[in-house]
Formats: sequence, C-alpha cells, structure tokens
Amino acid sequence: MKRNIVITIARQYGSGGRTVGEMLAKDLGIHYYNNELIRLASEESGISESLFLENDERMRNSLFFKVPVKVYNGEIIGPESKEFTSEDNLFAFQARAIRKLAETTSGVVVGRAADFVLRDYDNVLSVFVHAPHDFLVEQAAKVKSLPKDELEKFMAKEDKYRAAYYEHHTGQKWTDAMNYDLCLDSSKLGFEKCVEAIKAHCKVRFGEDIFD
Repeated sequence: MKRNIVITIARQYGSGGRTVGEMLAKDLGIHYYNNELIRLASEESGISESLFLENDERMRNSLFFKVPVKVYNGEIIGPESKEFTSEDNLFAFQARAIRKLAETTSGVVVGRAADFVLRDYDNVLSVFVHAPHDFLVEQAAKVKSLPKDELEKFMAKEDKYRAAYYEHHTGQKWTDAMNYDLCLDSSKLGFEKCVEAIKAHCKVRFGEDIFD
C-alpha cells in the first residue's frame, strides 16, 4: 500500500457493517479494529479492560440517552481527578488510540465514532452501512435467536444506543449522510460489492495506485 489509510465504518444493527469491515481488512491485508480498541485504550490509560467493558454495558442499560451532549475535543483527564474513569474520559482514551492508529498504520475501524475522531485526517475514508428494516431483521436473525418482535425491540434499542453514543460525543446525528464520505445500502449491494465500492472510492480519493 502506497500510504497508510484508515477506513471507519459506522453501521446499523443487522446491516452487516462489521462483516463488511472484516472482509475489507482481510482483502487489503490490513488490521481490523473493533473490541481491540479497548485493549489499546487500556494500555494507553492504565485503566483495566474490564472497566471499559463494564462501562459500555452500563451505558447500554442506563439513562445514557438523556445525558447532555459533551463533544469530544481531545482533552484527557488525569488520574488525580474523580472523572478519570468517567464515560467521557474512557471515550477520550479510545479516541487517542484511534488517532495514533491513523498516524502510524492502516486499518479498518468499526464504531466508536471514529469518523468524527479522525475528521481532520486526510488519510481517512468514513463509511456508513445501512439497509431497509426487513433486511436488517433478516440478517440479525441469523446471529441472534429471538422471536421477531423481541428481536426488533433489541435492534431498536441497540441502534438507539449507537445514535445516542454518537450524538453525545460528536454533537451530530449518527444517521446524517453529511457526516460520512460514503453511505452504502448493503441490501442492494451485498457485502462483497460493499467491499468493492469502498475500495473503488479509496482509489478515487487516494489514487489509483493506493493498493499497489
């Protein structure tokens, strides 16, 4: 690869965005980052991985949706503060890990509002993967065994959390196409063609020889 590039992928639950990210990383021979970002943030901060994971789970089951917006600005709070392990500071450490990745290596980063965190980097392509409701339910049913009505409730809750998480840390709407370089309907393209579309856009953005 001519230079290090990072592709960020935000996705609706059931759209296959994670699968697309994994396929893309494998195709390009670059690293795929999802939960591994927690390990990197843990190493960066000295805070245990378990605390990051526990925080994620707590936020999903709390009134996080009602928390006032606090847009990420790069600030890190030190261990002397009682806010050291707050949701916002844990996000900041994950963001720092993401920024270091973009400065040093190529990779695919899924979730974590990475498109916003890396919005000022010229080596980043941001993607949002979405699909119609019926397709989302069909795909979700392949990995989560629940009656349809319960599955739909679970999906709605998951996407509500993702939207709230994104808006809290960015001040922007998660599904706003203006936040991304490329929006893909996985129901129309299929996962393989989503990968091809992202690669094609990379060539337009970074040069035809980017993958040579």
